[in-house]
Parts: sequence; C-alpha cells; structure tokens
Amino acid sequence: MSVQERKQRERADRERLIVATARELAEQQGWDAVTTRRLAERIEYSQPVLYSHFRGKREIIGAVALEGAAELAVAVRAAASRGNSPRARVAALARAYLDFAEHNPAVYDALFQLDGGLAYAQEDTPEPLKDAFAALLECLAEVAGDGVHPGLFTEVFWAALHGLATLTRAGRLLPEDVEPRVELLVDRLALV
Repeated sequence: MSVQERKQRERADRERLIVATARELAEQQGWDAVTTRRLAERIEYSQPVLYSHFRGKREIIGAVALEGAAELAVAVRAAASRGNSPRARVAALARAYLDFAEHNPAVYDALFQLDGGLAYAQEDTPEPLKDAFAALLECLAEVAGDGVHPGLFTEVFWAALHGLATLTRAGRLLPEDVEPRVELLVDRLALV
C-alpha cells in the first residue's frame, strides 16, 4: 500500500468516525447537541480536522442523511421481499418505514426535517436519496392502479407514511394504533 493510499484510507476512516459520532450524539441528545467543538472532543481530533472533512454542521447532517437513506432503502427492500402478495409487500414496506423512523429519530430528522444541503427530487439528487425513493417505488408501483402514475402514487403513499411517523413521534397520534393505521393505509390507499 502506498503512502497516498494509506492517507486516503485514514481520511475515509476519520470521516466515518465523524459521521458515526455525530449520529450517536444526535440520537442520544438531539441535533442541538451536535457541534463541531463537541464532535472534535469526542473523536479526539481538532476542529480544523473536522473542517477539513465537512464545512460545518449542515454538511455533517447531510452525510448522516445519506447514510440513513441507504439504510432505509435496505430495510424497505428487505421487508417488502418477505411479502408473498402485493398487499403483504406494501404492508411490510409501511411497517419497515415507520419502524425505521421510530428507531432512528435523529437520522430521520436528518433525512426529512433538517437542512443537510442536499437536493431532493432534482437532477443532482444524491444517489442514496434516489435509491431510497426507488426502494419505495419498486414495491408501490405494482399497486398504483390503472391510469395512476407510479411515481406520483409513491409520493402520496410516502407522504402518508411520513405524516404518520412525524405525528406519532410528536405525540399527536397514539403509538399503540400504528398497526390499524398501516392496515387502513394499505387497504384504502393501495387498494390491495
């Protein structure tokens, strides 16, 4: 291994450490607790080292969002693949999405609530975000219905899931009613 390759590997390792530490701190104490000073202390590097990787908190949030998008895509695809019918696949997708939002609140916020400097629904949208949407579309396209654009249907279904996730987390909906909501969403919106 050349010196250059070793330096690149070390740089990539530091970047992963920064993102993992930011994510851990955000999940434990919320995004307000994530500062470059705190991150530098936790990872035992100077603030200038952090700034050599990320220009600031916004870019760190974006990096956490991209990591989370990749994880969400994997979770949704895995859940949907276990379904033996269109209805079972859609219900599994919905449960996996809501489970991801519940168990990864800081990551979910980085993805959908906070400004991470990422472009959504545009040509320059980063691949992990496109892939997360594609994971939803792959399953939902088969139940969109005649004459309904699969992408638009996926957006509406996703919006419903997002609403359920954020309203439940905010205490506006009772958490024990998640399953009846999923059933209603699948039966009425997906019509399967």
